[in-house]
Amino acid sequence: MRLVIKIGSSVIAPGGRLDPTRVRSLVDQLDLVRNEHVIVTSGAIACGTSAIGSNHTPSQVIRMQAAAAVGQSQLMHTYEQLFFGKKVVAQLLVSSDDFSSASRYRNLCHTVEELLRLKVLPIVNENDVVSVRELEGAFGDNDELSALVARAVKADWLVLLTDVDGFYRRNGGRGKPQVVRRVDKFTAELEAECSGKGELGRGGMKSKLRAARLATASGVQVAIANGSHPEVIPRALKHQVGTYFPAQGRRSAGVPPALPQGKGRVFDTGRDARATLRRGK
Repeated sequence: MRLVIKIGSSVIAPGGRLDPTRVRSLVDQLDLVRNEHVIVTSGAIACGTSAIGSNHTPSQVIRMQAAAAVGQSQLMHTYEQLFFGKKVVAQLLVSSDDFSSASRYRNLCHTVEELLRLKVLPIVNENDVVSVRELEGAFGDNDELSALVARAVKADWLVLLTDVDGFYRRNGGRGKPQVVRRVDKFTAELEAECSGKGELGRGGMKSKLRAARLATASGVQVAIANGSHPEVIPRALKHQVGTYFPAQGRRSAGVPPALPQGKGRVFDTGRDARATLRRGK
């Protein structure tokens, strides 16, 4: 199988500091012999912030960009150490522009495909150093980015690892909210059940639902699960933990679909690409 594993900030850097032991536990769960993997990782800003502090500049966005520049190298160094002797890893830093330009999107798909053919494990993160739009929430802490990557590589599965056990439903105000084990249909009522963003990440459950909708429409199965649970990845693939979203479309890289942007706006990542394709560029 081909799996895209998205590791959220709250999983990789609980308390705002990178936790190599937590990451090692997740790496050890990957069946590197039988399956192909792409990791979409958050955590660069959290890692950088813990190293340089949080009050070095009057601009919040500039501070986050500086923290990402420091933290990304720490993040990749950790992954290289954890995969040493098991897999060669590659770093891919992407932005929304890579999904709105037909030529850049095609190059991204070809590069990832070649890396997988060479038995290299791609590790993807948004390019927070230069992509201000991502810092403002376009990718929702890499949730939607992971869905677009899963679509681009024609993945069988997208596993979204976070710090909660799955998608919770309030149960009409009666008793404690319960984890929904399977979601077959996306509705407005479903989004209304979502709470706010996490303390570290920029996503929240609403962005994970958007990611699940994007991915399942492209023929990808999706699971949202707690990254701190033992053996969470193999158990999520067996529908034993988390919330499962069955695939609803046919797997195809194609032109990427519309990607929801922060603050309720939508920018069409496929529009510019389709126009470019029509022009033959």
